Amino acid sequence: MQLSLLNQLRQENPVVLNISNFVTVQDVANGLNALGASPIMSEEINETKEMVQISDAVALNLGAFSEEQVKHIRKMGQEANRAFKPVVLDPVAVGAIDYRLQVAQELLEEIDVAVIRGNAGEIAALTGADWTSKGIDAGQGQGDLVEIAQQAAQKFHTVVLLSGADDIITDGKRVTVVHNGTPLFAAHVGSGDMLSSIVAAFCAVDPADVYETTRVAATVFARIGELAVGDQQQMGPGTFTVNLLDQLQLAQLEQIKQNIKFEEA
Repeated sequence: MQLSLLNQLRQENPVVLNISNFVTVQDVANGLNALGASPIMSEEINETKEMVQISDAVALNLGAFSEEQVKHIRKMGQEANRAFKPVVLDPVAVGAIDYRLQVAQELLEEIDVAVIRGNAGEIAALTGADWTSKGIDAGQGQGDLVEIAQQAAQKFHTVVLLSGADDIITDGKRVTVVHNGTPLFAAHVGSGDMLSSIVAAFCAVDPADVYETTRVAATVFARIGELAVGDQQQMGPGTFTVNLLDQLQLAQLEQIKQNIKFEEA
């Protein structure tokens, strides 16, 4: 695994353009900035082309949107495709709300997406698998999550990062399961959105091998979460959020390499 991409990211400082969820926009901006990328946000459709031109990757988040914002998301994705900039899509809560699922499916037909990052309920919904989601939470269901992730990757011709207690990364054939991480990611609402944009930052560094960059991004983020917890036996989401931002900036490659737990299939 090319974990040295983290040092390359910090050296190159890629610009990541986000259409973000207003609930987590500050988490995303601070997380990208702390890691070593350069975040930029947009809510104006008329600036889309120029915004894409000055960016190295685009992250599209469906966490909270209006009909007008969907037009903006669509245009930003299409402009990114024309400029050959990698696009990451975060299909928030598509497993819980039919309209969100419809919008996500339409966008995936119209935009060439490099990576879809979602939880089990969101990825299952995109494949039509039997799953019960609860809002933004992963929910519960039947079925093998690796197979569900592979089906989504094959269906949309993309790399899928199904994040959860274990992160599953697949291009439809190759699979990596990352066993690092912390339950406190689930207690911090912005963690998933932050991860999606961090995946975009890594894709900007090496857009030629999206599968590799995505599994590196997932592993780095999971290990940084562990470093944020450290050896503290009790920690709440407030302290974790502060420590996570600190470790995104301070964690060194040698620390991240320690105790990595993943398997390939």
